[in-house]
Amino acid sequence: MATVDLTESNDPHVMSPRQGATLLRDAPWTRLAIVGDSVAQGVSEPRPGYRLQTWSALVVAALREVRPDLVHTNLGRRDLVTAQVRESQLQPALDFKPDLVIALCGGNDGLRKVFDPDATERELEALFTPLRESAGTLVTSGFFDIIGNPYFDARYRDMARERLAVLSQRMRTVSERLDAVYVDMQTHPTGREESVWSTDGIHLNARGQGVLGTEIIRALGARLGNV
Repeated sequence: MATVDLTESNDPHVMSPRQGATLLRDAPWTRLAIVGDSVAQGVSEPRPGYRLQTWSALVVAALREVRPDLVHTNLGRRDLVTAQVRESQLQPALDFKPDLVIALCGGNDGLRKVFDPDATERELEALFTPLRESAGTLVTSGFFDIIGNPYFDARYRDMARERLAVLSQRMRTVSERLDAVYVDMQTHPTGREESVWSTDGIHLNARGQGVLGTEIIRALGARLGNV
């Protein structure tokens, strides 16, 4: 049987805004704030067969199919650890008065020379708690398993995988404590494929962005009872 080349139109792990809108029907949210690091910002690179759009563009497009009045702000900036996200983005996010917040950060904490998971968990809780209390709905995410990433420095791949797995569990623990919407990317099959990774070895490419956006939509749909 011939192998089918994956593109955005036939990828089982990437949905269109119209498909996303089906899962987001009756969504109440009209003000979305995004905080975090380069994942939140959407740092990416092209992938043949896929539009070069960020995960957030897909989420916003799907939400606007349901709520045309949606407004959003993306405060995400690359290279920040969680403490820096809290220090620079928490208050602007609260000032925006969102009813939905997507917070994607923590990976840089795990990739530092010295890794302190307890300290990172405390910082995650300090960031997430006021966002959850203010917005009502908070979305967080674990990290892709990088086993299939051929661009990540092989000397550090095992250590990074272990740390990101630990951080994903800490993220889940904090999220469950706050009744946040947690997106489990650790077990997603595409994390084990070359096809979602940028050649810088760290960020998601255009396909990976679509996969992440799709899983966030699915998680929100599940919170709404539509999955």
